[in-house]
Formats: sequence, C-alpha cells, structure tokens
Amino acid sequence: MLYDAVEQPGAVSADELRAAYEDELRAAVETVGADAAAAAADVSEQALSNGMLELTLEQAAEILALTDENPDADAIVWEFRDHLLMGMTTGILDVDSLASAVDLDLSGQEVQQAIEGRTSVTLNELAAIHHAIAVRNER
Repeated sequence: MLYDAVEQPGAVSADELRAAYEDELRAAVETVGADAAAAAADVSEQALSNGMLELTLEQAAEILALTDENPDADAIVWEFRDHLLMGMTTGILDVDSLASAVDLDLSGQEVQQAIEGRTSVTLNELAAIHHAIAVRNER
C-alpha cells in the first residue's frame, strides 16, 4: 500500500517517494484495467494517465482496493493516516513544524486537517508530508 511503497521513505527524495506511489497505482491500474480504475476513482481514464499524483488519497485507495492483495478503500485510507500520525508521534513533530518542513504553502492547521481527512489532499501533497515525517524519524 502507499505508506509502505518505499521501505525507508526518509532515505529517498520526496520525488522518489512520489514515483513509488505512482508505481503502486499504475500496477493496480494494469491489474484491474484503466476503465475499472477510473470508474472506482470517479475520474477519467485520461486523468489516470496524466495526473496520478493529483488523485486524492481516497481516490487512490479506491483503485488500490480493486486488487486482491489489498484491503478495502477505507482500511487503506485509515492505515495511511494512522501511519502518518504515528510517525509524527514517534518523531515528536507537531503540525506547525511539519508545515514549515514541507514546501506546500499549507498552514499547520491545514496540514492537520489533511492528515485527519477533514480536507482533501492529493498524493503529491501526501508524499511531501510523508517524506518530511520519515526524514524526521530517520535522524
């Protein structure tokens, strides 16, 4: 699943983490077919080929859940969020520090809302957040 797309996300660049997310999604799309994946995520097939990182976590989870080896979409979303929150706890990282560590033009409150699922967040944004948390924990 996405949170474990890279064994040590802090040891790679944020761009490499984004690429790993894309690889996971592309593999799922290849397995289930672009039409089924697009329907599950409620996007066009063209959106899948042109903007995987612009999908929300929920849309990506819907696609990943179509494969046999993954749990349902809700479980994927909650596991990802839990992973981020646990990483923040382990790294003793608050949302304001996290917001300043990522180049997303988000306030601490917006980062918190994104992690908690109270606002939509793209995979691109999540990769930046995930990477910053991982880097903090691998110090």
